[in-house]
Amino acid sequence: MSNNKLTVIDREGSTHDLEWEPDQTLMEALRDNDLPVLASCGGTASCATCHVFLEKEVYDTLGERSEDELELLVEAEGYRECGSRLSCQLDFSRDLNGVTVTLAPEE
Repeated sequence: MSNNKLTVIDREGSTHDLEWEPDQTLMEALRDNDLPVLASCGGTASCATCHVFLEKEVYDTLGERSEDELELLVEAEGYRECGSRLSCQLDFSRDLNGVTVTLAPEE
């Protein structure tokens, strides 16, 4: 399986084009490409330091957020009902090839 292409908009508004490998979560792809994603819980959905925004069209294609994920996101700065996700909860999917992700404000 080949890598996905991913465009990331950082907190300063700069864009970064990177590769998302099939064995990574979105959080791992961001972190491994030196983007400022703290991911302090290591991807266990127990913090919101990997909070990202997805375009509504992409967000609508994803499965429901878990109760734990939603609870963390609702309390996060900049929470968006349709768009906020924890990047650690998004596994690689060919459906996400070419997606644009925006890093949420730091807590």
